[in-house]
Order: sequence, then structure tokens, then C-alpha cells
Amino acid sequence: MIVDFAISPIGVGESLSAYIAEVFKIIEESGLPYKHHAMGTNIEGNWNEVMGVIKACRDQMLKQTNRLSISIKIDERTGVTDGLKRKIASAKEKMG
Repeated sequence: MIVDFAISPIGVGESLSAYIAEVFKIIEESGLPYKHHAMGTNIEGNWNEVMGVIKACRDQMLKQTNRLSISIKIDERTGVTDGLKRKIASAKEKMG
């Protein structure tokens, strides 16, 4: 399963990087494959692993702010592993 998620505090000002840095630490320490991008993060693993990481990110951010926004998009395909790399490689291969 690949999850694309974004989490951000609300009402803390314009710069969010200090809050996001704490989330990055949790994601990196999880040991799951991930890829940060400008609008969020892709994480790959099973349901409990990935949702556990998202919950840990949520819990950490709620220690620093009273309100936050979380967006989650899930691509679940039985039997597929290493999807973060394989999906991109497959599309690039088809580019010719």
C-alpha cells in the first residue's frame, strides 16, 4: 500500500517548516520506504504500519498546536511491493 499524506498545523503563522521537520523525523525513524515531495509525503507499507506513522505524526503535531489538517490518499494493490520505485520506473520506461 502506498499512502500520500500531508499534515499541517493551522493558525501558527506563515512558516511551517519547524513543525514539518518534527514530522520528517517520525517518518524517517519509522524505517518504512518514503519519499517527501513539495506538498506531502508518500509512504509504503501495510495498513497498520503506515497508519501508525500518520498517527504518530498527528500526535506530535497536536503537542505543538491545537488545530491541524491531514489529507490522506491511498493506493492499495494486493501483492505489490516496492511500489514507490516500480510505479515511477514503469512510467519512465514507457516514455521511450
